[in-house]
Amino acid sequence: MNITKELIDDLNAVVTVKVEEQDYQEKVEGILKDYRKTASMKGFRPGKVPVGMIRKMYYKPVLVDEINKLVSENLMNFIRNEKIQILGEPMPNESDMKIPDFDNDKEYSFKFDIGISPEFDSDISEKDKIVFYNIKVEDEVVEEQLDEVSKRFGELKPVEKASKDELIKGNLREEKPEGLYVEDVSMSIDMMKDEKQKKLFAGKTAGEKVIFNIKKAYPSDSELAALLKIEKAKIKDIADSFEIEIKEVLKFSKHEINQELFDKVYGEGVVKSLEEFKAKIAGELQLNYERESNYKFALDSKEYIIKKSKIELPSEFLKRWIVAANENITAESIEEDFKNYEDEFKWQLIKNKMVKANNISVSEEELFEYAFILSRNQFYQYGLTNIPDEHIENYTREQLAKPEEARRLREQKFDEKIIAFMKETVKLDKKNISMDKFRKLFEEDK
Repeated sequence: MNITKELIDDLNAVVTVKVEEQDYQEKVEGILKDYRKTASMKGFRPGKVPVGMIRKMYYKPVLVDEINKLVSENLMNFIRNEKIQILGEPMPNESDMKIPDFDNDKEYSFKFDIGISPEFDSDISEKDKIVFYNIKVEDEVVEEQLDEVSKRFGELKPVEKASKDELIKGNLREEKPEGLYVEDVSMSIDMMKDEKQKKLFAGKTAGEKVIFNIKKAYPSDSELAALLKIEKAKIKDIADSFEIEIKEVLKFSKHEINQELFDKVYGEGVVKSLEEFKAKIAGELQLNYERESNYKFALDSKEYIIKKSKIELPSEFLKRWIVAANENITAESIEEDFKNYEDEFKWQLIKNKMVKANNISVSEEELFEYAFILSRNQFYQYGLTNIPDEHIENYTREQLAKPEEARRLREQKFDEKIIAFMKETVKLDKKNISMDKFRKLFEEDK
């Protein structure tokens, strides 16, 4: 077998694989002999089917399969042995799309385009300067968060009279003979869409009855169907006028900011004063802000080093390869999105080089710790703050047992370590900023 490489330019090459009869014949004949040993055909005893019939039936598919294996294995071995750093995978050469004649030819030639990974400089030092935003925790934000916490732990309490934002509980009756009757409904006055209907409830107390236009109050068929506990399709058949017999008037009240609230949020006795409570909230906000700052720094660092490295890629080859490797991507769509793909290719090259040059690694212990923190935060997002560590550990192990998930988490941890390395190495141009202004930075980047 003869394999040669023709360099088109610094980023593109064509590899030609020539297969001769001696490369495949012995293996093909061996496979056909094995087929004959096990072949079962009417009129012949097992293992006694004529060789000619076996060859006629199986020679071509066996030949094609064996040549494909030979070409694939030897092509990749050649790339490895020659230490060619490629991007993507070899692609059939566009100018040599001739279909092999497996019926008549004995020798075959296959050409493959390859994209070559470029040489580039990704070194960074204290001479490189990247902005790092310190987000200030402002007093008014702490107060807003304090108000949110008191709302979160608030509750509905009975009041004597309705005004404009209470919850009315009672029984609904449709104003027509044998009309619909629904027990134990809850209606929010504030959610009513018609002001006249709202005013009908002002000053009403438990025990009173109110007749109102339910379709004006709740014009959404979906809301009305849920309220009346019927199918949406039946809404058209109900009357406009309903009577409600009020059983209870409830008003939402925020939780009083006191020791009971402190204990509910952080556990008994952990926080003992309003000042400590605010400090705890400010600390949590600061941690969130630091994550936001690090995320922005990661984006800016990535953009900075991609621009500094001045990496040239075999763009046309990569476009072809991306389309070939992804069923849902077309040549037209790749033209629109290629800048993003290109940046990801460049970033992956930079990462690989930085990892190797600076001996950056992710141990199994580090991966587990990282996955554990992400799992715990995931539970927190759903309000599950009291899950025992052993349950989170079991969940984390389940996630890491999935190869694709483990690979994704390892990549994320590598990214985190690379950004940490950059943060320690470059000069940080620190800028204090409010959260409002910080968020506007992302709007400017769009």
